[in-house]
Amino acid sequence: MAHVLSPTQRQLTPAEVAALLQAHFGRTAVHCGPLSGGTFAAVWHATLDDGTEAVVKIGPPPGVPLLRYERGVIAAEARYYRLAGAVGGVPVPPVLAADDDLVLVGRLPGRPLSELSEKPETAAVVRHELGQALHRLHTVSGARFGYDGAGRASGPGWPAAFTAMTTDLLADGRDWDVTLPVPEAEVLATIERHAAALGVVGTPALVHFDLWDGNILTEGGRLTGMVDGERYFWGDPLYDLVSPALGRRIEDEPENPVLAGYFETSEQVRLTDAQRRRLMLYRMQFCLLLLIEMPSRAMVGETERERREWVTPWLLSELRDLR
Repeated sequence: MAHVLSPTQRQLTPAEVAALLQAHFGRTAVHCGPLSGGTFAAVWHATLDDGTEAVVKIGPPPGVPLLRYERGVIAAEARYYRLAGAVGGVPVPPVLAADDDLVLVGRLPGRPLSELSEKPETAAVVRHELGQALHRLHTVSGARFGYDGAGRASGPGWPAAFTAMTTDLLADGRDWDVTLPVPEAEVLATIERHAAALGVVGTPALVHFDLWDGNILTEGGRLTGMVDGERYFWGDPLYDLVSPALGRRIEDEPENPVLAGYFETSEQVRLTDAQRRRLMLYRMQFCLLLLIEMPSRAMVGETERERREWVTPWLLSELRDLR
């Protein structure tokens, strides 16, 4: 099946990308080429006239409808890289220039883990290093829970912020006329029922949120990048254990290399009941996002059916056990 660009992805030519870099940042590109993998922004490789190898991420065309949390995410990505880059041992690209519509960063070595047919033991090393890097990333803390920026869901505590984030997501679903396999009222009641477990989280940690294999770079069997951080928020560090184990429960995999790396310097061996419940809540919300974002990405027909068949049982399983 041919890949269909999301409406949020600008269709550009190399000359147009070079013109944008010149107009926004006064930077001259001698070569530009598209990069694949994402479904939100247009992403291009660029060689600048000083020899710098760079990646430019270009925001959606003006007027394209977005999900609520996606407002301002291009500028948010630059903020994530600067925050994470200040921590040693977290591989993110340097920000060369940024505004509300474009982010220009240095190109990191390596390819996405999703593109490689590595030996399992090699991939395990990369995932172990990812766990270690996540532990370091989560030492960065903010002043408030949720998303930053005006008009984006947040709150003074994690239960309030998580509820606001989910409420906005459900509102997006109504706006886009998405049929969900579970009533909205049940989703919100489930969060309220487990508010005490959420309330244990006292410090707003920097959460990447989207570390599936396509956003993990590797070269020579080592971790070289944790990219596409535009969806970051301030919240529970455990949320970052959802996307590295899509469709699974990482807490049921005691030998998982991400877990081993993450808890390497901790005395904790097993997750507590409250932590397990929070992970189920986060997977519930993550599944809702995967369903609700489909219309905004023009995912229809067979593509929509395949995602629904994959996500729906996962969502219902989490809800069943949260009951």
